[in-house]
Amino acid sequence: MMSGPSYNHTMESPATFLLVGIPGLQSSYLGLAISFSAMYSTALLGNTLIITVICTDSTLQEPMYFFLCVLAAVDIVMASSVVPKMVSIFSSGDSSISFNACFTQMYFIHTATAVETGLLLAMAFDRYVAICKPLHYKRILKPKLMLGLCVTIISRAVISVTPLSWMLSHLPFCGSNVVFHSYCEHMAVAKLVCADPTPTSLYSLICSSIIVGSDTVFIAASYILILRAVFGLSSKNAQRKALSTCGSHVGVMCLFYLPGMASIYIAWLWHDVVPMHTQVLLADLYLIIPPTLNPVIYGIRTKQIRERMKMLLTCFLRKGS
Repeated sequence: MMSGPSYNHTMESPATFLLVGIPGLQSSYLGLAISFSAMYSTALLGNTLIITVICTDSTLQEPMYFFLCVLAAVDIVMASSVVPKMVSIFSSGDSSISFNACFTQMYFIHTATAVETGLLLAMAFDRYVAICKPLHYKRILKPKLMLGLCVTIISRAVISVTPLSWMLSHLPFCGSNVVFHSYCEHMAVAKLVCADPTPTSLYSLICSSIIVGSDTVFIAASYILILRAVFGLSSKNAQRKALSTCGSHVGVMCLFYLPGMASIYIAWLWHDVVPMHTQVLLADLYLIIPPTLNPVIYGIRTKQIRERMKMLLTCFLRKGS
């Protein structure tokens, strides 16, 4: 009996892919380039400020700020993986991307999003301990545990994403090399293979559903317990303070999960109903809006970070003048 063909040996992979951008919105590319450049600049500046403030201020060494610092670093990686190439497509029409660069971009995008959802769960756990078990906060969230959580979150992301990228990169690409997307999104690239892409697409859907689904369940459980504890407080001022602290976390989670889940399931279930430009634009905004607004939300709603950021910017402006 003859064995099946080894596609990656009998068929050459394309040297480059061509990213279309956002199909149907070519007339708006200049405006999109300006908008995405502004959002990317805001994301870089805001997240860099968050990291700088937390790393240089000895009073911001609590677990919450540690997780926020890691989240800011992941946001920079996530935005930097896609926005520079998007802006290049929209502004100059440079749509080509090499085969290896395409799958590297895909790998970083999926890994960053998997790490981010894990960090949001860790931050929800931090708020649960801080509000529901305040007397044991420092005893539970020791530096060793925080480091272990971060290593576990990153390891989970790498272990889940690596097979996905490997499976798709080893399928045969013998037809068109035009990707109808503005970055190397998994489903868009999978449409170009000459073999059946169902296994890798199904793996992507199941894996993302398990990771995001389990994280959202635990996050929801944490906040149910938090709300029970908050409304059990006798002091209205304490209730407002606790709810205000959690409000920023809930806002960040909504920015990440709602467009992300919509993008995944529209691409899988309703791609024939929702216009292509809407699907691509939603996928683009899912990767750039959270990194842009996360530092704004935390900077405005977290008093300690807001004050330190003002001091840092004031010192910088004084030195420059």
